[in-house]
Amino acid sequence: MSPPRSTDAPQTESGGGARPGVVYLVGAGPGDPGLMTARSLELIATADAILHDRLIPAGALAGARADAELIYVGKAPGRVAMEQADTEVELVRIAREGRSVVRLKGGDPFVFGRGGEEAETLREAGVEFEVVPGVTAGIAAPAYAGIPVTHRDDASAVAFVTGHEDPDKEESAIDWPALAAFPGTLVLYMGVKNLPRISERLIAAGRAPSDPAAAIERGTHPGQRTVVATTEALPGAVAEAGIGAPAILLFGPVAARREAIGWLERRPLHGRTVVVTRARAQASGLASTLRALGAEVVELPAIRVEPRIDSAEVAAMVEGLHAYALVCLTSPNGVDLLFEAMAERGFDARALANATVAAIGPGTARALRARGVIADIVPPRSIAESLVESLREVDVEGRPVLVARAAEARDVLPEALAERGAQVDVVPLYETVRGDAAEEAVARARDADYVTFTSSSTARYFDETVAGEWPPAARLVSIGPVTSSTLSELGHPADVEASRHDPDGLLEALLSDAASR
Repeated sequence: MSPPRSTDAPQTESGGGARPGVVYLVGAGPGDPGLMTARSLELIATADAILHDRLIPAGALAGARADAELIYVGKAPGRVAMEQADTEVELVRIAREGRSVVRLKGGDPFVFGRGGEEAETLREAGVEFEVVPGVTAGIAAPAYAGIPVTHRDDASAVAFVTGHEDPDKEESAIDWPALAAFPGTLVLYMGVKNLPRISERLIAAGRAPSDPAAAIERGTHPGQRTVVATTEALPGAVAEAGIGAPAILLFGPVAARREAIGWLERRPLHGRTVVVTRARAQASGLASTLRALGAEVVELPAIRVEPRIDSAEVAAMVEGLHAYALVCLTSPNGVDLLFEAMAERGFDARALANATVAAIGPGTARALRARGVIADIVPPRSIAESLVESLREVDVEGRPVLVARAAEARDVLPEALAERGAQVDVVPLYETVRGDAAEEAVARARDADYVTFTSSSTARYFDETVAGEWPPAARLVSIGPVTSSTLSELGHPADVEASRHDPDGLLEALLSDAASR
């Protein structure tokens, strides 16, 4: 066991990965992953151990090292994973073992996050620590609701107050008369359960019952909800709307600004839950775009891609690439794996110099362009039948043709080329197998508004993943006719089909449908 580090050791102000024996008290922000700081992501990616709370952003731990120890120490009403004192003991223990530790908290560690207590414990134990501030919910949630906590006309000051004091205190430390007279905005954390009492005390201490107020549930999350009322009426409005924790309460004239400034709910997919079934490696772009449009995204990878580029068949194909007159690539996955197989054997884009290169769809064409190859032929529709039509003018009789694709793809393209006298080699670069969807994601998917399908494989394996229990109210969005046909075979016809058979076309079709409903 390594001895504790001296607290006199120099501490970095920013930059650099996590250092052995140091505890980082890190704020993860209020919930929107986009509000996590660059420093927090850097430390998560390099830490040996991460002790995390319940209210951290979805996917916050995705960048952690595969060998990092992840310890849940969160607290929920009536459920405590680890007592605070035990959490502090763990921080000291792991740091003294010479490992780097991230203590990841929702919001900011020093704003009602008990980060101060943990820092004091670490200092007493002689353990080096650093503090990484995060965006606090008291500012972020109102901002996402369209409520500025300060405004030149309404509020030149803001006060942050806990709405849930230590229950062991003999009496409240909150000066309610002072708060009632405060000339600015009051922001209360963790107070939704005590809202009737809070409202009553403010009014009794002199706050005008008619003053504007607001409650913001799940601030910065896609499902954020906001209720605006008077100070007197807010408890009833919150109860009627079913607003619950976590929530921020706000009292002051600025709450009335929401009607003019509110922006979150105006995003086209706000309040909609969308399931993305693509393989995890390909899902991130679509998922990010959907989140930016306001959707709550459930990433449920119905498939994953298993490379097959180590086979003798692929090796022979790569060695003979220069001899093909036509090379057909049917997906971005195929492009990436072909070039990976080429690189492993000392080849680059020059190996395709003698061939006409055809790509099914703009996504495949983009993947080729990223590798320095501009496709000669891209059909107007991203399906094999369209590529067959586009190849009518290409002379293939008696000539060697390569179709590099997934193992389970349809044979429409190679059969059509063979009928025209081509010497067709069909070489599987990968196969798609059932994905590794988490049980939590499967449960969340059952309440979805939309489920997106980008291939027949995603449809078939989604059916297996949910064990035939498809989301009862979800509208099914298909990337094209082949995928739609598979959905119909499974007994779940597509509600929406993209006219352009690529992810951008699928997104366009989903947005059009959402706007009409």
